[in-house]
Amino acid sequence: GEIVLKKYSPIEELGNLSREYTQAMAQALGHLICISDHDQIVAAGGPKQQEYQGKSISKELEEAIRNRDVISADSKDRCRIPVVEEEKEQTGAQIIQPIIAAGDAIGAVVILNKKDSGPFTETEKKLAQIAAGFLGRQMES
Repeated sequence: GEIVLKKYSPIEELGNLSREYTQAMAQALGHLICISDHDQIVAAGGPKQQEYQGKSISKELEEAIRNRDVISADSKDRCRIPVVEEEKEQTGAQIIQPIIAAGDAIGAVVILNKKDSGPFTETEKKLAQIAAGFLGRQMES
């Protein structure tokens, strides 16, 4: 026999749920939606999802999760951060909403708009907040 050790990811425990959630949000909004844990993008949906799915997150995103930073930036904001380590381009708007479960920051919901269409609406910001709240509550139950 053998023992296989794998780093525990609470968000990955939601597997199918997080994948379905990203697909539903991407279809409704038309944006790229990602759900991450502290290490990688565990679910991605929408345009260019293959460029993000399973990729390691950037140090900047990891720090934003750790600090519980909520980021809402349009394409010209300097507070915009790379989402994955090898992100090819940093254009378009982004929303980053940390996922909190049992008082711990365990990941983030990320909404990316690669088009130069200006900032996200309040509705889109609220949807990111709702998604993060929902996933956090699912982890607690």
